[in-house]
Amino acid sequence: MRNIVANQVFNLAMTRKRRRSGKTVPKKSNAAGLTALALCFTRQLQLQAPPGAVVAGEPAGSPSAAAAAAAAANLLFSPVAVYAALALLAAGARGGTLQELLDALGGDSRDDLAAFARRAAERALADRSRSRSGGGPAVAFACGAWLDAAWALLPAFRDAAAASYNAEARAVDFGNEPVKAVGEINGCLAAATNNHIDSILDPSSVDTLTTLVLSSSIYFKGRWEAPFAKAHTVVDKFHRLDGSTADVPFMCSVRSQYIAIRNGYKVLKLPYRSPAPAPAPAPAPRRKGSTPSESKPGDGDDDPAPKYSMCVFLPDERDGLPGLVEKVASGPGFWHYRLPTSQVPVGDFRLPKFELSASGSVREALSDGMGIKSAFVAGEADLADMAAKRDEDADTAGTPLYVADVCHKAVIEVNEGGTVANGATASYMLCGASAVMDQPVKVDFVADHPFVFFVIEEVSRAIVFVGRVLDPSISG
Repeated sequence: MRNIVANQVFNLAMTRKRRRSGKTVPKKSNAAGLTALALCFTRQLQLQAPPGAVVAGEPAGSPSAAAAAAAAANLLFSPVAVYAALALLAAGARGGTLQELLDALGGDSRDDLAAFARRAAERALADRSRSRSGGGPAVAFACGAWLDAAWALLPAFRDAAAASYNAEARAVDFGNEPVKAVGEINGCLAAATNNHIDSILDPSSVDTLTTLVLSSSIYFKGRWEAPFAKAHTVVDKFHRLDGSTADVPFMCSVRSQYIAIRNGYKVLKLPYRSPAPAPAPAPAPRRKGSTPSESKPGDGDDDPAPKYSMCVFLPDERDGLPGLVEKVASGPGFWHYRLPTSQVPVGDFRLPKFELSASGSVREALSDGMGIKSAFVAGEADLADMAAKRDEDADTAGTPLYVADVCHKAVIEVNEGGTVANGATASYMLCGASAVMDQPVKVDFVADHPFVFFVIEEVSRAIVFVGRVLDPSISG
């Protein structure tokens, strides 16, 4: 009897240990799904020609055209913006199509995806430029589902698009007037982003057989927590991968920076100005004779203000980008655990100004990298909760509803940080320096050759952007 009781106690202890150690079947994680999507896009930063790349004088898809495009193309993706568009698609999916989306995005249900996408929209994709104390980054985000007019959107899907995703969901006439349909989509996009992004599709991207297109677009411009002085910006050489150079403006500073020195590369973290936290609610008036309620530290601060940062991964060697991208894409936590945690004094510090605008299809990346396949195949896509055929007797009755493309456009501006370089003089003073004290070793960070970067929202760890800069003199 004693042995039986001892075994029961041992088994109970082991069960509790397994629960604590996470050995039980894990719950799907939306955050892990977003990180997987960011990793998928990070792999796209490898030096390969973007899909559909065209070079003047060369036929599209030719080896020389692909090589030339790969050598000069800056790339930019917004994982969190694409995640929102895919979660919108899941709101209308069923069966195997829905399961592929849940597996890829880390959700247990459509409601789970909707809740996570809504939180992401509120935290990482919301415009903070007009908030108190100068606000945070200016963000313009829009996504949509555009169906052919032969299909009627179901009310539940239309309501979910508006409520959970702040998204457009409407029918356009791909079947008869594809060019006009593209104009309507671009017009809606321009209106939704206050003309920060004026187009995402060109007429050649759709045809009369198109039934459904998803769109996702985002514009981002933030002010640095410690702006650079425009007076210290210098024009210098940026070394491209092919050995040529371009004259570009570099932001310079002698202010201490968040820099980590790693094996073969360095990492810089530049915090953006964050919006001020919401003021604590005023205490309710206390009735005579009542006892005051206890307040605990942190009350009213359960949802801290978003905090954005740009993290630049710079290889030591001018041609070291391919190996560095391979390292960064090696695992979901690589980029996060390599970030600097403290400031160091800098010696030669130069970071180029750049503005990236990248657009195109991400369908292939999602299919090959995330396992989202059936949604793109006619006859396999199950989107029955999104729309119904208007007229089953029409000539197009046999045309199934499936995703023809997922179009994505992202724009980011990186400059000194505004028209006023606040505190520029004070930031260049060495405080407390003494000839008899040991001076800290200064770290150089000279981004005069290709690098990759992330823009993250640190509280939620949402990856807002992943990108590569091969030539900052090219804005597209």
